[in-house]
Amino acid sequence: MASACILCSLLFSALFLREAAAAGFTVDFIHRDSPLSPLYNPLETQFDRFYNAYHRSISRVNRLRSKSSSSKALQSHIIPSGGEYFMNFSIGTPPVEVFAIADTGSDLTWVQCKPCDQCYDQKSPLFDPKQSSTYKNVPCGADSCHALDSSERSCDRKQDYCKYTYHYGDQSYTKGNVATEHLTIGSTNGSPVSLPEIIFGCGHNNGGTFDGAGSGIVGLGGGPLSFVSQISATIGGEFSYCLVPTSTSKVTSKITFGNSDGISSAGIATTPLIEKEPSTYYYVTLEAISVGDKRLPYATSSMEHGNMIVDSGTTLTLLDSELYDKLESALEEAIKAERGSDPRGFLSPCFKEAGKDGALNLPVLTFHFTSADVQLQPYNTFAKVEDDLVCFAMVPSNDIAIFGNLAQMDIMVGYDLAKRTLSFAPTDCTKH
Repeated sequence: MASACILCSLLFSALFLREAAAAGFTVDFIHRDSPLSPLYNPLETQFDRFYNAYHRSISRVNRLRSKSSSSKALQSHIIPSGGEYFMNFSIGTPPVEVFAIADTGSDLTWVQCKPCDQCYDQKSPLFDPKQSSTYKNVPCGADSCHALDSSERSCDRKQDYCKYTYHYGDQSYTKGNVATEHLTIGSTNGSPVSLPEIIFGCGHNNGGTFDGAGSGIVGLGGGPLSFVSQISATIGGEFSYCLVPTSTSKVTSKITFGNSDGISSAGIATTPLIEKEPSTYYYVTLEAISVGDKRLPYATSSMEHGNMIVDSGTTLTLLDSELYDKLESALEEAIKAERGSDPRGFLSPCFKEAGKDGALNLPVLTFHFTSADVQLQPYNTFAKVEDDLVCFAMVPSNDIAIFGNLAQMDIMVGYDLAKRTLSFAPTDCTKH
């Protein structure tokens, strides 16, 4: 009921969005290892960056695993510093620029705010709500306050302010006021888009592993307080992104809120989004994987609807262990090359390239989701870990399966929250 009330209350403010929003607006979706990112380290090799992404993926998933027996606890065990993509936007009147993690595994958008009881060292200026003419604290009785889990909200009864608290699995945390504020997003295909009265967290006490280059998190999850849910009525419940391969340094990825022409391209495949708790995550059903023409069905014993999460914040893809074992054997059979070993002992199987021009003949993998067959090219599924060594870039999991961002590169991924579908269309994302 609270979710419906929140969406209804947002209809009025949605009428004030610029016309650009109605037709869809596109924003840079900046990978943390892109030269355009303030986190970019030119001293790191491509191998360093991949292994760093590997560790972030495993850390992120471990926090999900830690209390997998309680679905409601999953939200608070996402690693905030594990995000791979960032967005620029401005908040307040006058506007203050923010650079924040864009995360399909989070709901509440939050930024660091003055005054800081305790804050991590942020490189850009902090947002000061006292200097903004459009900032409003949310009262304790508001639907948007009660949309938070009871363990995540409290009330300052003296001032009637709704308070939030998120504790993350790596001991990071953010605490502050739930409020509304104007957000302005610079569109790559037109004028900046003004978004009034967006519900967000104004964090006055934040710490842990957050990186100082970022100001907070943009929640792109499926829950009622997420950014995309709040503007859903205006964008028709649709958003999409097109991830440029990380080897392409001169072009950034893009995320589009609203209708995207790219989703209507040839070769589109659409699968249902499955309703499960927590509602933050985007669940789909993986039925089988094919290596070339060899189809490997999901084990009947572990097959269930909504058995995989699609996540932009995890680099690697995690697969059910039984399915992974069958896939590993099929790859070893299909790839006629000398076996090698990952020097850091993380990935398997690995294969050696013979000489400078000895490119491997790697197979195309097809992920068979319900009603949607998605072909993954070798750059979606393998990673070069040394100059002459290539390893399979998926890992086994006993509980949580995730379709990571490496598998999504050069694919237009479209979310339709109204129709409850997820679409995939092969795309050259450098041209999007």
